[in-house]
Amino acid sequence: MADLQDDLHPAAEVPPLDDLPLADPHPADPRSVLPPLPPLPPLPPTDPADPDAGPLERAHAVLAAHPVADGYNGLPWVLRHLPWYDLELGEGAVDTDLPRLRQGRVGALFCALHLPEGLAADRAVAATLEQLDLVRTVVAAHPEGLRPARTAGQVIDARNCGRVAVLLGPATAAALDDSLAVLRVLHGLGLRVLTLAGTSWASEAGLTRFGEEVVREMNRLGMLADLSGASEQTIRRALATSKAPVLCTRSAARALRPHPANLPDDLLAELGAAKGLCMVPLTAEQTGPSVRDVADHLDHVRSVAGPHCVGLSGTYDAGTAHPQDLGDVSGYPLLVAELLRRGWTETDLALLTWGNVQRVLRSADSAARAAQQRREASTARIAELDG
Repeated sequence: MADLQDDLHPAAEVPPLDDLPLADPHPADPRSVLPPLPPLPPLPPTDPADPDAGPLERAHAVLAAHPVADGYNGLPWVLRHLPWYDLELGEGAVDTDLPRLRQGRVGALFCALHLPEGLAADRAVAATLEQLDLVRTVVAAHPEGLRPARTAGQVIDARNCGRVAVLLGPATAAALDDSLAVLRVLHGLGLRVLTLAGTSWASEAGLTRFGEEVVREMNRLGMLADLSGASEQTIRRALATSKAPVLCTRSAARALRPHPANLPDDLLAELGAAKGLCMVPLTAEQTGPSVRDVADHLDHVRSVAGPHCVGLSGTYDAGTAHPQDLGDVSGYPLLVAELLRRGWTETDLALLTWGNVQRVLRSADSAARAAQQRREASTARIAELDG
């Protein structure tokens, strides 16, 4: 618990917010920041360990200290097609807005830059950049609720300022156009997570030599690999190649529900041994139609991979149906209340909602610092390695 409590305070080595690649309208001096809106609705004075408190009250108390780091949200693509929206007052056309983020106790949000199926290959880079630009615009337009972030320290700083930290990614691997230079440009613009699937170098056959070089360059940059939807061969090769933890941003337990993106127990165990993170999606297709079904998957992943390797992925605004009572981002307290009924401790819940994502972000940054001392930026080309 000591490490988790430390996460509630800004680290001394956090760089100034002026260095962020995304637009940040806040002044550097925290004394001049006077947020006019409360970041969360009022909380009952409840101790999470209070046996007399109800599970929902205890859930709110846990989430007040350890908010949700939501591993996947498809809002950027949805907003592209709305003629007008207001996320501060509330937006009925989407599953995600600021009032519901506050109700759901969400402290960090990974905004996916994934592309719809059928999009022409030559549009992948431009479409990804357009979504990235839209996220920057949305964050700048809602400064009292959102703040851009890319490191663990910046996520904590946003939380302490009462904002939801917005991280960019995952993005589709096709957005690289088979170029490590494009990978570096996207990283410089703030991209933090890349999904390794759907390309010639990350296919059913596994990672090619160029695919392994992509992973090594991602390690050097501090970018996280997302393996949801990748083949088992790609997952195993990425686990063997990567010096940083990997994510599965939308994967549940295949033993409970045979969805192709869900992981079998042997891969869950390998992911846990590699200190990766399985982020269980709140979708009816992958986890089932009820809150209890989602909790079953969380129980299973925790049992197989370990409590340090399970997280949450709302998968809201991604065109999927959600379990009953978890239809938008406001439902997280109901899920945590169910886990409390099952005997989850505050320590394990804190890891699930917040601590595990912080660990992975810190580990990726540490691996990047080590890699940058060993190697220069890669100039490898796919034709040279896979030709």
